[in-house]
Amino acid sequence: MSGTEMTGRHVSRRLMALSAVAALVVAGVIFGIAKGGNSGGVSKGGTLNFVTNQTQFDHIDPSRVYTGRDIAFFNSYVYRNLVSYKPAKGSAGSSLVPDLATSTGVPSNNAKTWTFTLRSGITWQDSTPVTCADEQYGVSRAFATDVITDGPQYLVGALDIPIATGGSSMYKGPYSKIGQALFDKAITCNGNTITFHLNRSFADFNYALTYPAGSPVKASVDTGDRYDLKPFSDGPYMIAAYKIGDEMDLVRNPAWKQSSDPVRIPYPDKITVRFGLSQDVADQIMLGNSNPNTVDLDALQPANLRSFFSDPSKASERLNVFDPYVRYAAMNISSGHMDCLDIRKAVFFAYNTKGLIKLSGGSTFYGTPGDNPIKPVLGLDYAPTTGNIHDPSWKVTGNAAAAKAFMVQAKSDCPAAYERATNPAKGLFYDLPNTATQQKGSVLIKSAMDAAGIVMKFNFIPQGQYYSTVQDTTKQGDISRAGWGADWANASTVIYPLFVKEGGFDLSQNWGDPTYASFKANVLKTLAMTNRADQAASWKKLAQFAMDQYWIVGTVFSKGQEVWGSKVGGVYFWEPQGTFGFGQLYVKA
Repeated sequence: MSGTEMTGRHVSRRLMALSAVAALVVAGVIFGIAKGGNSGGVSKGGTLNFVTNQTQFDHIDPSRVYTGRDIAFFNSYVYRNLVSYKPAKGSAGSSLVPDLATSTGVPSNNAKTWTFTLRSGITWQDSTPVTCADEQYGVSRAFATDVITDGPQYLVGALDIPIATGGSSMYKGPYSKIGQALFDKAITCNGNTITFHLNRSFADFNYALTYPAGSPVKASVDTGDRYDLKPFSDGPYMIAAYKIGDEMDLVRNPAWKQSSDPVRIPYPDKITVRFGLSQDVADQIMLGNSNPNTVDLDALQPANLRSFFSDPSKASERLNVFDPYVRYAAMNISSGHMDCLDIRKAVFFAYNTKGLIKLSGGSTFYGTPGDNPIKPVLGLDYAPTTGNIHDPSWKVTGNAAAAKAFMVQAKSDCPAAYERATNPAKGLFYDLPNTATQQKGSVLIKSAMDAAGIVMKFNFIPQGQYYSTVQDTTKQGDISRAGWGADWANASTVIYPLFVKEGGFDLSQNWGDPTYASFKANVLKTLAMTNRADQAASWKKLAQFAMDQYWIVGTVFSKGQEVWGSKVGGVYFWEPQGTFGFGQLYVKA
């Protein structure tokens, strides 16, 4: 899952079924967590407020939501899935529980077929029943890639539907209905029972169904790309208002019934999200506790973070954890961008990793240099790579001399790329979220690149539009700041989405590289492996290959912080999403 690399925080999807303590031990970092206060018992009612510097959510259409925080938020309040992660702290939160379905799924045919039965009594906000056809339709929308963009592609890649020339599905979604009969064979309904027919054995397919992209959508209210402004609810809250740059208001869904929902217990009467606050204003709300019903959706700025976490009176209003994410800079290696390996290496060796980590909070709050797209908490699938930060020429503060040597080589090997990277009238463009911290970080990056003879320029993109911009191949710059966390405890949810075109988050645009065809073939072969040890060994080799190609650089194994006001109760860190357990938050009486 992608993470909102904005003020130095969240990224992509699910944390594996390991506790945060295990993550601490594996990665060797110091880890602290404070429980939210819960004196006086749980309270119902009141208004729970969220604040953010973002002007909007990247997406709220369930087929398009793909950051861990937003998945956790909307799955807790608005959407329901066939299965969900258990709303619990610690490793228990990584286990699956039935949600819309009566079980977590019944596999057959060597896990190529999965069957779920919808529970009775589930309704939309207009009181009409949620049906098997609604679930089928909701999944179908992700295939309409000309209308529905940016969402996860696990279901698209897994369903038994033929592939067209060029690698796309022969089914083009419910709007054009091209290939509709193929889709209708891959997902079938029999009363309240839905069956998924897959193109390979997929033992953990039910984990993919925890995504909003696997949730039902009522066809009669689907407005295509405009569904991103106000999706229909089958959860405990519905969207009363959403104005980009201003506010989102969630109110209780009168058609929702507790008897049909074993997962959620809605506490507040109303939930508001205030968008577009400057980081200074949002930080002062939290530092001064001026609105104690408030939760911060962003990280505090580093100086304020240190102040908040050193204040003993805030001990029950903060949390600092080793999160699920790997932060990195993706190299866009498509033609005319970072298509020269020597220049990618030059950027890597020039990077002032220490300075950027220190700027974002240091090892205490931000993280430590990483050597892999796979985080150590994945255990079985992680192994230290060779090269990159283990290369004798790498220095944590940057090595301009090594970078210059690669630039000299680039001048000979790829003169056109060298000319772009060194010409002041051209230069390389680095995509960054437009935050105060990232603005400061750009100064450090530019200084390091100047020392190496590289001309670096910057695209500062509004936070709520960041991922939708860099995932557009026509708008992405040469290098894009990003972050990713495993969607569940298998590196299939890292290597495939990050480095395969159809995976959904391949910011490297590597499919034109001469090495790509064999790499992709090995990824697909690994996805189909049923021997978990063999599969893990293959993921390690593929991770090493990606690092050897410098498809990503500046890798950090990160930490994350959450802060909230004194009247917010029920706080815990939800491991699968690397963020709050939103559904248990309440306003203290």
